Amino acid sequence: MKNIGELMQQVQEMQARMQRLQEELAEATVEGEAGGGMVRVIMTGKGEVRDVSIDESLLKPEEKEIVEDLVVAALNQAKERMETMMAEKMKEATGGLPLPPGFSL
Repeated sequence: MKNIGELMQQVQEMQARMQRLQEELAEATVEGEAGGGMVRVIMTGKGEVRDVSIDESLLKPEEKEIVEDLVVAALNQAKERMETMMAEKMKEATGGLPLPPGFSL
C-alpha cells in the first residue's frame, strides 16, 4: 500500500489535470446537425448553445413543425457529442482510473 504522501501527490496531480480539463471544456465546441445539415447547432463543452443555423429554405410558416423537430434533433446530437468528448477527456485526466458510478470530479 502506498504511503499517504504518495497518495496526496497523486490527488494533487489529478486535481491539476481536472482543472486543465475544465478549462479545455470551456473552450471546446461540438456541432450537431439535422436534416442533412439544414439545421446546425454549436454547443460548448459545458453545454451552452452558442449558435443555431437554419437553412433559409425551411423558413416558411408551413415548415414550422419540421424546423422545430430538426432543432431538437440537432441539439440532442450536439449534447451527445459533448458528453462523449467529456467522457474521453475525463478518461485522459484520470489516467484511466476507474471512478465509482455516479462519482464525478
